[in-house]
Amino acid sequence: MLSSTAKNLYWMGRYLQRAKTTARLIEATQRMALQSRGKEAEGVAAIFGMEDEFRQHQSQGGRLSSLVDFLAFDENNPSSIVSSIGFARRNAREERNNITVDVWESLNSLWLELSAKMRGNRDSLDRGALIESVKKQAVMIFGAAQVTLLRDEAYNFFQLGAFLERGDNTARILDVKFHALRPDGNPDADEMDYFAWSELLACIGAVRTYRRIYRASLDPMRVAELMMLRRDVPRSVHHCLWMVDLSMRELAETDRRRVAVARNAHVEQFAVGEVGAGQDRRHAAVHGVEAVAGPHEVGRRLRGAADAGKLGDLVRQDVELVAGLDNRGTDRIVAAAGAQR
Repeated sequence: MLSSTAKNLYWMGRYLQRAKTTARLIEATQRMALQSRGKEAEGVAAIFGMEDEFRQHQSQGGRLSSLVDFLAFDENNPSSIVSSIGFARRNAREERNNITVDVWESLNSLWLELSAKMRGNRDSLDRGALIESVKKQAVMIFGAAQVTLLRDEAYNFFQLGAFLERGDNTARILDVKFHALRPDGNPDADEMDYFAWSELLACIGAVRTYRRIYRASLDPMRVAELMMLRRDVPRSVHHCLWMVDLSMRELAETDRRRVAVARNAHVEQFAVGEVGAGQDRRHAAVHGVEAVAGPHEVGRRLRGAADAGKLGDLVRQDVELVAGLDNRGTDRIVAAAGAQR
């Protein structure tokens, strides 16, 4: 796979996940603002590491409305929903051959809807409905990817980007929110804002999940445990890193199989084309094994084995180390080497 293809699919997954997480975070922040001290906007901007940019963007319309515009519709903010969907679509367009029609049409229709809304009158824009639409359609895009994409390198790079972004977002949300709700760092303090902790779980869609797992009232340490350590929670950091590891293992396995197939094809070609020349049989056997294991690894061993009359045994040992090499290829090389003994 070309490095540009891997990059496009990786960032497509990251940008889609970023847009989805941002939409969830904005919804939770709007609910918290109804019962809060009015400091949520700065906290949400801190999650993305953009406090200074947000302060410069603030208008006279109020902190919360400025936050929604900054995180959702500001095209100058590279992490806004509009920018993230635009970047994801651009990467997807470059890789139309590696994604399915369902994935492309779902993503493209979301981008067209956002573009139409952005060109219209901003004053009459229903921001809440649009953010809800982004969240739902992002879920549809990921669903289309799960049920239609071929499980190959393209899918693994897409998954790698999505889960890295998801794990990073969960860690950032927990870091900022936990210290905001427990500024002294004491998880066992008597005073507890149950609504705020519920909204923290809502940021990763895990309110009911918490109740099913713990069957108890909210506890800060259990919330942190669920978001960080539970592998069975799809948005926990543990689960995301587990999926990243799985995707990288799949990529490594794909590369190993490709190398094995290439070596096998080379050995088969050698067995058919070079063994026929009786006077060059020893040279052909040596050449075949060097193609499989590499000349620097077997050079001295082959010369020593040939002098001792044990070249056939050594060839069999080296060739059988190659994953994916079938018995016919092994037998042909061993027969070529054995004929010289």
